[in-house]
Amino acid sequence: MNIKIKAVAGTLESSDILIIVEPNSSEIEIELESEVMSQFGKSIKKVILDTCEELGVKQAKITVTDKGAIDAVIKSRVQTAIFRAAEIKNFNDFNN
Repeated sequence: MNIKIKAVAGTLESSDILIIVEPNSSEIEIELESEVMSQFGKSIKKVILDTCEELGVKQAKITVTDKGAIDAVIKSRVQTAIFRAAEIKNFNDFNN
């Protein structure tokens, strides 16, 4: 899936995560800021990278501000931001 535009999903509320996805000319680049970086930083990055792989995203800049989100929230916010950035309006049109 090709990232075409900058897109955002999530909030800065407690237990949520803000994801910004932008086009990038090279690999997936993640900038992560988290209140729980020392405990869960690697796990958060893994969820993000796994979600990108599932959706076929190979090039993107992903800026993340985590406020203690659980994995399911992280995954759903990443999916939403990617679909918005790829300008996919109908999930039924997506073929993995």
